[in-house]
Amino acid sequence: MKHIAPAENALPPTATPATDTAWRVVVAGYFGVMVSFGSLLVFTFSIFLKPLTASFGWSRESVSAAFGFAALTVAVCSPLLGILLDRFGPRPVILPCMTVFGLAFASLGLLTSNLAHLYAIFILLGMVGNGTTQMGYSRAVSTWFDRKRGLALALVMAGVGTGAMLFPPLAQGLIDRYGWRQAYFVFGALVLLFGLPLTARYVRERPRASGVPHADERHGLLLRQALRTPAFWIVAGTLFFGSVSVNGAITHLSPLLTDRGVTPGTAALCASVLGLASFCGRLLTGLLLDRFFGPRVGFCLLVLTAAGILLLAHASSGAAGITAAALIGVGLGGEADITPYLLTRYFGLRSFSTLYGLTWTAYAIAGALGPVVMGHAFDATGSYAALLLALSVATAVSAVLFLALPRYPEFEVDA
Repeated sequence: MKHIAPAENALPPTATPATDTAWRVVVAGYFGVMVSFGSLLVFTFSIFLKPLTASFGWSRESVSAAFGFAALTVAVCSPLLGILLDRFGPRPVILPCMTVFGLAFASLGLLTSNLAHLYAIFILLGMVGNGTTQMGYSRAVSTWFDRKRGLALALVMAGVGTGAMLFPPLAQGLIDRYGWRQAYFVFGALVLLFGLPLTARYVRERPRASGVPHADERHGLLLRQALRTPAFWIVAGTLFFGSVSVNGAITHLSPLLTDRGVTPGTAALCASVLGLASFCGRLLTGLLLDRFFGPRVGFCLLVLTAAGILLLAHASSGAAGITAAALIGVGLGGEADITPYLLTRYFGLRSFSTLYGLTWTAYAIAGALGPVVMGHAFDATGSYAALLLALSVATAVSAVLFLALPRYPEFEVDA
């Protein structure tokens, strides 16, 4: 059913900010996301994988299972975090989550040889993980922007791309010089000393005039209404298929390439290139979303990702690895932009964070499967190639799903 908004309830001019305050929220969100679960943990995991297996004699599948436990915990906890964000706003949720995340990440430097110790820490990281990512920051930013919302969200999420560029080579350098334990201490400190103060100082929603809800909250669908729409399930489906493929590829990127004769330094460079491409993909996608129909933009980006995974299946040189990483990164960054943008356009802000949390559940379940299946495939066959071919097909399927999305609706205000 089409929801028509009366003319007098159209978005007010204040939805497009004219002050520096809104852009300070964006900048603080950019740096907060840069040291979040979605950046710091995800893009350094493959760098720490071999050192952990060498130190404790664990298999790659066993270490990869830690990432799976974190992802599954994210899947369970994301809807609850979304409800808290919709009810209390960003800062009361982001700040405690970021504090726990930083302390827990640093504590990985104290790991023992008991696998349960590793799994327990990753479960804790998963519990608070999405409270540190773009899920919380996106709600704050969306209240300040309407016409330039795509660009604003892209700039925040570019923090993930920046982290993906910086952290893999930094992790490799710290491990080579000081050891993996000290590397974990350094990264935990970055969260607490860098991301936490900026978020506390600047991240907030746009003030409401006389207690009146923001326009998108008045116009948006209730949770139960949104869950009845095909659009929500299509968005969740694209995330699921894309997440299996991309998380499987990026968490094993370094060991995959070094197994084929690429040096560890070049493998870390490939991970950085993936981050750079993700950064560029996010900014490009933000600009495109403000000019073109979002699902078509998503389709094009995921086709590039599918091509990158297909190339990675056969990459045996640094040049091939860099090219594959660049293609995967562009699509990865673009899809991250598209999801919150589409949720605000199809459903408004009324239940935005809760809906975002539910899509993250789909993303995280798939993200838990990808790395573990990749680790199992290697332990069973000694190769990643056949599985990467299948993952390329899955990514192409998620691209096609974008084309099934309808036009953006207009919303009527509930009586």
